Amino acid sequence: MKRLWQIEESILVNAGRKELYTAISRVKNMGRWSPECFAVWCGTAAAGRGTRFVGFNRKGPLVWFTTCRVVVADEPAEFAFRVTTFGLPVALWGYRLERAGESATRVTEYWRDLRTGPGSRVAELLGRVFTGTPPAERAEANRSGMRATLRRIKDDAER
Repeated sequence: MKRLWQIEESILVNAGRKELYTAISRVKNMGRWSPECFAVWCGTAAAGRGTRFVGFNRKGPLVWFTTCRVVVADEPAEFAFRVTTFGLPVALWGYRLERAGESATRVTEYWRDLRTGPGSRVAELLGRVFTGTPPAERAEANRSGMRATLRRIKDDAER
């Protein structure tokens, strides 16, 4: 299997960009939306650029945590954060919010693998040990999770 270093998935949501940005920047919501992240510790309600938070993740019996820092907080257009584990770069996760008509928004979730350069082998090994997913299969595992997350965001927003 060829390793993918970045992927993205999109969904059309019948809600405004500002409303969706507010929900997404409340990173504690990820614990409800993500099939892998079950909780987030963050000292603030809405995260802005530079905000740090901890994500608690699970896949089957495996549980691990990651530390994150918001790197893009461009309301209402884009929100993104870098993920590390034990100080090693792991990934960039983000959301782009684009108008799609009068009352709809295209929400695009994107992921980029940052496990390159010095320490990348250690980060890959830790990823495999904690998640049970080999690096070459991580993009497809994330794609499945992204689709579920986006559907849950849509369901919440349209309720």
